[in-house]
Amino acid sequence: MTAGTDKRGFATRPADPDGWIKAGDGRPARDGAAAAHSARLTIDITPELRGRIKIAAFGRGTTVADMLRDLLAREFPDTAGDRP
Repeated sequence: MTAGTDKRGFATRPADPDGWIKAGDGRPARDGAAAAHSARLTIDITPELRGRIKIAAFGRGTTVADMLRDLLAREFPDTAGDRP
């Protein structure tokens, strides 16, 4: 019989939202493209939407990841200078 593993940290969220968002910042830097994009975002979409996104990316000669990064950067620009 094997001993059970302690998985409490997997789904535990910090009490403050800022701590939760910044929790991934402490990871060591990686080489290549992964170093520039160190956070991963997962969303649920329909297979039809996924297909349309892939076709659009192919038609633009880019990857789905690059296309969606550009879209998100346009939709949510850096507003660090706008805060009081």
